[in-house]
Amino acid sequence: MNLLLPSPDPLGVLASTRGVVLHGRFVRLSPDGAAGVAANIQHLTPPSPAWGDDLHFAGDTWETAGWVLVLDALNFCFWSEHAGRRWRVARDGETHDGYWALVAALRRSVDEGYPLWDPGFLSQLDLQTTAHLLRPSDPADPPIPLLEDRHRNLVELGEGLLAFHASCGAPASVSPVTSFIRAGGGSAVRLVDLVTTWFSSFDDTTIFEGAEVRFFKRAQILAADLNAALTATGDPGLTGLSALTAFADYKVPQVLRRFGVIEYAEELAATIDAQILIPAGSRKEVEIRAATIWGVELIRQELERLDRPMTASEIDWALWQAGQTTSADDRPYHRTLTMFY
Repeated sequence: MNLLLPSPDPLGVLASTRGVVLHGRFVRLSPDGAAGVAANIQHLTPPSPAWGDDLHFAGDTWETAGWVLVLDALNFCFWSEHAGRRWRVARDGETHDGYWALVAALRRSVDEGYPLWDPGFLSQLDLQTTAHLLRPSDPADPPIPLLEDRHRNLVELGEGLLAFHASCGAPASVSPVTSFIRAGGGSAVRLVDLVTTWFSSFDDTTIFEGAEVRFFKRAQILAADLNAALTATGDPGLTGLSALTAFADYKVPQVLRRFGVIEYAEELAATIDAQILIPAGSRKEVEIRAATIWGVELIRQELERLDRPMTASEIDWALWQAGQTTSADDRPYHRTLTMFY
């Protein structure tokens, strides 16, 4: 298969995942499937995550940015091991699960007076308080998965922001969140570099056949979310969003499989369909995520050929939205316990 590497690839995500796809044993890409998706969406207005809804927080610029940092420090693994039951949070008479339950829980926390944008508060969080912030609305529902990992991520975020602020010699009148975001110079790529350098919980990499593979799922989605949140407050937002790749998670590959963009070997298909756990960092899991990156990239390149350009993150958002609606063609998504997606 001829995978054309675009230039530039400043994050190295496409370059590092290319070899995984080319040497894949369990996952293959279908250029015809990618072309079919491109043909179907070429007349769509490029979608983007909305921030002007009733759930996402919008306050002062630095508070909004801090809230988004918290959101994406926790934005992973919402599927449940409890048959027929999921972690859920209610707000304004509507009960949410998955990502939207996280948004609702963090809005609830702000309503209850918790300063989620304050790194000092985050750095001193204990596990009990984190459990309270992320509690299900109905005590009969299961707790959020990987609570201990989420707690560690919040503490690391608070401590890292304070350490970065101190290293910059920034005045006390400037919030640590502001000094961190300003250091990115308004660049999405620079922000991803910063967040993956300063916070291990965002450094989404692995080793495949002796070489580093980069995914940076939550770091990249942070850049996209921060851009959406800041522009909603009237801020100019970030530049360089076209350099972002797909956000390799578990919903987007499910949709790509539905549309025939990625195909699984019989052994892997049976594992996924039986909802058997696939270990994080295993060859099968790395192949799924790499194929997700390149499946979206093939769609992007085909749209470019059709003179209907969309960024990879816009295509990812459209696919993720499609994944929120069930289809008769749906097969299960792969199950991996990980804090990276």
